[in-house]
Amino acid sequence: MSLLPLPEPFDFELSTGRFRAFGTDLANRLVDSALHRAIGGRDVRIRAARGGVDVSPLDDETRPVVLKLLGAEFELEPFYRWAVERQPVIADLTVKLAGFRPPLQPDPFEALITSITAQQVSLFSAVAIRNRLIGTFGIQVGEAWAFPARERIAAATEAQLVAVGFTRRKAEYAVGLARSELDLDELAALEDDEVRERITELRGLGPWTAEWFLARHLARPHAWPAGDLALRKAADVLFGVEVASLGEVLDPFQNLSAHYMLTGTLVP
Repeated sequence: MSLLPLPEPFDFELSTGRFRAFGTDLANRLVDSALHRAIGGRDVRIRAARGGVDVSPLDDETRPVVLKLLGAEFELEPFYRWAVERQPVIADLTVKLAGFRPPLQPDPFEALITSITAQQVSLFSAVAIRNRLIGTFGIQVGEAWAFPARERIAAATEAQLVAVGFTRRKAEYAVGLARSELDLDELAALEDDEVRERITELRGLGPWTAEWFLARHLARPHAWPAGDLALRKAADVLFGVEVASLGEVLDPFQNLSAHYMLTGTLVP
């Protein structure tokens, strides 16, 4: 066994549940009890293990990707203490979802394209479109599929993306992003507002997309996707308030609170 330690608490089942909640995710594929992700042209198998996860193969290339994928960047213990002291609604969720580490999207291009597929459709539809995109433009590696490279989408036509389920406008946005001069890796070094500005300069990428990029790729603690319909519903059900006003109340843990609110609606 090749053990990759993860910060406690960590619940593998809860933390990988998103990859099955809305249908099979080809790029993060759960097969029986293992999660498969294509990394560097290899099928990497990730299984639950005491103290972390069993990763095969585990090396300098796969280690950082798996750590990011499983949300190792999040600090749960301070979040749990804060919730107990100041936010009883969130505290109840931390008990219900103890050990849930929100999964992160390791690749910035994949994160943005995934958000484009999810614009104004259900997550079931978004996952289906994403899978057709992966199956058409990606590469199968064992049990998983490598998400299409930016260069592959840049070389595609808008009609080809429409053929896998994108609307005409979403196809324009995706191809435009792929062909743009935006350095996606550089965004990690910028402040939140600078990231928002760079992303929203591109056609079709608005505040909702930028906020989810901050939340699900960069793991920024103050990311708060107030325009998300599911989060608006969760805010109303759990707090009885508008989601925009809730952001300040949940400072400095807006991102983790959002993930716990959304996942709490999926777990009985």
